[in-house]
Amino acid sequence: MTDANSRFSAWRDRVARTRLLVVGDVMLDRYWFGDVDRISPEAPVPVVKIARTEERPGGAANVARNAAALGARTTLLSATGADEAGATLERLLAADRVQTSFHRDPALPTTVKLRVIGRQQQLLRIDFETAPSHEVLATKLADYDGLLAASDLVILSDYGKGGLAHIATMIARARAAGKPVLVDPKGDDWARYRGANVITPNRGELRQVVGRWADGRELAAKAQRLRAELEVDALLVTRSEEGMSLYTAEGVDDIPAVAREVYDVTGAGDTVIAALGVMLGAGADLRSAVRIANEAAGVVVGKLGTAVVTPDELG
Repeated sequence: MTDANSRFSAWRDRVARTRLLVVGDVMLDRYWFGDVDRISPEAPVPVVKIARTEERPGGAANVARNAAALGARTTLLSATGADEAGATLERLLAADRVQTSFHRDPALPTTVKLRVIGRQQQLLRIDFETAPSHEVLATKLADYDGLLAASDLVILSDYGKGGLAHIATMIARARAAGKPVLVDPKGDDWARYRGANVITPNRGELRQVVGRWADGRELAAKAQRLRAELEVDALLVTRSEEGMSLYTAEGVDDIPAVAREVYDVTGAGDTVIAALGVMLGAGADLRSAVRIANEAAGVVVGKLGTAVVTPDELG
């Protein structure tokens, strides 16, 4: 692998022709920023005087906007409520050049995560969420085939909100169509991810499935055993400040973290799988793609909340 292959600038033209399909649980991230000057007389909690608010796409929507920010032609398939938050998500994603195929369920409130931030610290998070109905999921699966045919690669972003109940079928159909599949996992039942090309857990998510490990050798043995059991080509384990580890049939490749100041790790996994998908869809080899994804993660953790990385930031 040459240095040129490890730099995003060498791939910009091919990325611009790449068509990605992102499927998964979407949410609206709301941020309320304010000042904290006193403690409430009603309870021992800070009183936050809100000065400004922000709204950003979260979950699979953040994966899609990261892919679009890098230049790929990106389509997002998901389910939302027929409400203001769902309409806001569509508006924000349109501004981010993401094409959306949202199935609106009047009985489903769009998932919203509200974060209250004072003095540059998150003080509180409030979640509003409900699992989508079976009928909405069946309709989404019916649209999947048509979108799959027009895509080069599929990213399945599982946030455990119920939107990927048919994920095993989606993986099987993508593989039958010759389209690579990347999965960002959730929970401890990974049998449903069987046959995917790459799964991208963080350390905590992997630990839920394989248990604890004493050292790198035991971790590698457990990761490789799991990879073989699930019949996946690669496990890419993100390890926060320690970088990433790529487990394939050829062995393990440890990639050190890019030395940057860590401000907020929220959404870093979204950036990793988006960058990885963009690069693989553009024709990069796996190790080049992983190194660029690692660079992207190093950029995004220096930003507040769910954020994107631009081509100029990768060089």
